[in-house]
Order: sequence, then C-alpha cells, then structure tokens
Amino acid sequence: MKQEVLIIGFVWPEPNSSGAGTRMMQLIELFQEQNWNITFASAAADSEYMFDVTSIGIQKKAISINDSGFDTFLQELNPTIVVFDRFVVEEQFGWRVAEHCPNALRILDTIDLHTLRLARQKAHKEKSLFNVKDLYSDTAKREIASILRCDISLLISEVEIDLIQNYFKIDKSILYYLPFLVDTIDATTVQNWLPFEERKDFIFIGNFLHEPNWNAVQFLKESIWPLIQNELPQASMQVYGAYPSQKVLQLHSVKDRFLVLGRAENAAAVVSRARVVLAPIRFGAGAKGKLIEAMQCGTPSVTTTVGAESMNGHLPWNGIIVDDAKDIADAAIQLYTDETLWESAQQNGIDIVNQRYVKPLFAFDFINRILDTQKNLEAHRSANFIGAILMHHTLASTKYMSRWIEAKNQN
Repeated sequence: MKQEVLIIGFVWPEPNSSGAGTRMMQLIELFQEQNWNITFASAAADSEYMFDVTSIGIQKKAISINDSGFDTFLQELNPTIVVFDRFVVEEQFGWRVAEHCPNALRILDTIDLHTLRLARQKAHKEKSLFNVKDLYSDTAKREIASILRCDISLLISEVEIDLIQNYFKIDKSILYYLPFLVDTIDATTVQNWLPFEERKDFIFIGNFLHEPNWNAVQFLKESIWPLIQNELPQASMQVYGAYPSQKVLQLHSVKDRFLVLGRAENAAAVVSRARVVLAPIRFGAGAKGKLIEAMQCGTPSVTTTVGAESMNGHLPWNGIIVDDAKDIADAAIQLYTDETLWESAQQNGIDIVNQRYVKPLFAFDFINRILDTQKNLEAHRSANFIGAILMHHTLASTKYMSRWIEAKNQN
C-alpha cells in the first residue's frame, strides 16, 4: 500500500538552526526512502531560514489552528500516517485527525521530553537539586496525555524511555527509541578531517531560542572562560547560534576573545576547524545535536552529565564529562593541549556514532514497527485503553472549545 504521510510541524524545518530541524529532515528522508507520499503542514509563519520542502518533492500546506478548514484538507488528503511534531501540535490537531481519519496511524515525535527539560530548568532557577517529584507538573499531564493518545511516540533518549516507563507507568508498546540517524564515519571521512595541530579555538553552537543554550553561554562567559583565558592566551571562544537576542550579542568581547558570531552559514565547517567543542549544558533533555555534529566533524567535546545524557551508552565519551565550572575549565585546557588525549577522544566519537547512531541500525526496524502497528491497529489501540479514554474526553472538550474559538474569531 502506498502510504500517504502527513507531518504537522510546530515550525517549518530549519536543519541549519537546530537539532530539532535536523531530526525532522532525517525522518522525512527515511519516509522518502520508502517511496511514501509526504505532505508537510504547519500553522507557523514562513521563516527566512526554513528548508524548502517542495525542493525535494514534498507538498507544503499552510494551516491554521481552530479552523475547520483543516478538516476539509484532512478529508481530501486522507493520510494513512500522521506525524505530530511535539505534543503541543498533537493537542491542537490530534482530535481532528482522530475524528476525520480514524484509521490513520498517529505518531508523536517528542523531540525531547519537555516535562524533563522544564523540570530541570525550574530546579536550576530555584537553585535546588532536581528531584523526580519535580516531573509531576501541568506540562507532564499534557505531554503524557498526548503520548497516550498516540499510537507510537518517538523518543530520542533511552533515559527518557526509562523515565516514562518507570515514573509514569506508560507501556513500552506505544514507545519507540529513535535517535539521530546519521551516516557511518568511514576512513575517507577521517582522512579529510584537519589534524590536531591545524585546529584552533573552542566553539559552542546552538539555537538561542532554546533556553538551555542561552544558559550555557552565560555559564561559559561568567564562570568558565575567564579560567581558560588565563591559561590559553592564544585561544578564542567562538559562540555560534541562530536567533541571538541583544543580550546574547552583548556578551561579545574581542578583548576577552569571547566572540559571539551569530548564525553559522555552515555549522559543520566551523566545528571542523575548531579544536574543542565546549557545551556546559546545565539543564535540558533529549540528545544534543551539537554533540553528534562534533563527533561527525572529529571534534572532541567537554560537556556536562546532562549534556551527554543517554548519548554514549556504555562507550567512553568523545572528550570529558564534568559539571563544575573549574572542572570544566581544567578539562577544556587538558583536552586542548594534550594531543594524545585529543586523538583518543576523537576515536571515541567515531565509535559512538558508528555503534549507536548509524541509520541502518534503526531504519528497517522502525519502518517495520510502523507497518506492523498499522496491520494490528485495532488490537494495538484496544491494549491502550487509557489512551482511548483520553481521546474520548479530548473529542468531548477540546473539540468544542476549538469550535467556540473559531466561531468567536468569525464574529
């Protein structure tokens, strides 16, 4: 059967701006390899840096929230698979899909577990240790409800899978671990990397609309870079990222060699020239695209426990994992100056990518999971009775609230 896939995005994909954009393009590529028809829809405004999905044969559709015009579009398209990009998108459109295309497989791509990220962020701001009780928030109620309403929820982190199963008691039958999907790092790729002596400077790269990235750069500027700067007077700290605000740009200081350089036209190019990636992420969730990219570029990294969470499994890290500001600075200096350690870390990154993120490790099984779930959809949904209850009440409440908002907007 020729699949008709509808992806509903929170934003239009921006693979050069964020890990989430990269992840979405990997999913699209995976579906295209099956020769499935794909339509990408979003209620977001067009952006200067969005990827033109029509250039690779994907239909593009602008939609609106609280608009019954979406129902007509849905009925005409009649998708067999609907992918919701983040739980807030499923909240807005999931009930419409369930009502008008009840036999369509509903997939939620969580990107990262918002519940976990926001709980850690709250604990950090309150200067308290993160506790699992912090997870039980209003966001958790919404996100877990969305996971339950969907047939399959994709998680990019094994830690998040364990957390959802152990603390929220969600059955693993509706969860699926799908990390970043990348190409093998082969010998030719390695030969093209710049060697240790031809690289210089530290680099951080990340979308500044994402709060953990802004916090990490503040941490770098205030607590870490001054310690490194004193020991390595020839090195610079290069900070790249999409959508820097004025408060980010104000951190730029040529005198201190702390350079805020804005959006990188080619992220891989600048990461490949740097000697060390510095990513002191103090809160967050999911897997970090910037750290996968570092490995793909042969650039060792210094990051935190949260930064490396779930990424390397039982393999040694592509650098050093530490959490305290002084420890991060010491590790950065050591990795920057010790060629033997640096080369060992680089090899660790190759091993992590090739053993944990290469596309063939997951693609076949994931597609089979989709097809098997479709074949047994009625039984699959019957086994998820709590999800059926939540969808029933969503249809009975969200639906009529949305209809009321739509009517109000027309007056």
